[in-house]
Amino acid sequence: MTAVKPLLLDTHYWIWMESGATGHFSKAAMRAVEEADKAGALLLSVISIWELGMLEAKGRVRLDAPCQAWVAEALNSGSISLAPLTPEIALASSRLPGGFEGDPADCIIPATARQLGARLLTRDRNLLDYGRRKHLMLV
Repeated sequence: MTAVKPLLLDTHYWIWMESGATGHFSKAAMRAVEEADKAGALLLSVISIWELGMLEAKGRVRLDAPCQAWVAEALNSGSISLAPLTPEIALASSRLPGGFEGDPADCIIPATARQLGARLLTRDRNLLDYGRRKHLMLV
């Protein structure tokens, strides 16, 4: 039996999953999440927490609880492991191959996936294009 590759959720997929909005998931995406969850290989970059805080503070995301409580509950659900922002990931995010550029979260998330050998579940067009150029493993 082959080991399941880690699966890193992009911020929007994490929010949808924790909010029960699984209608945003394709069948393949849902299957990948379920397989990674079962194998204990479902990951979230710590930068996604920062990104959620920024989105919520700007009114671009509405949560059903105060942001800090929502995050605490989501992280205590037990299905997701936090991928830390290590010095290696921080540096890699500033040197992504293929000329990838973006805001800090948009660079740290693919750098995290690359450093951990994880697949990324995203709908971000720039990240999808980056994956199609073979710089990132996608679901």
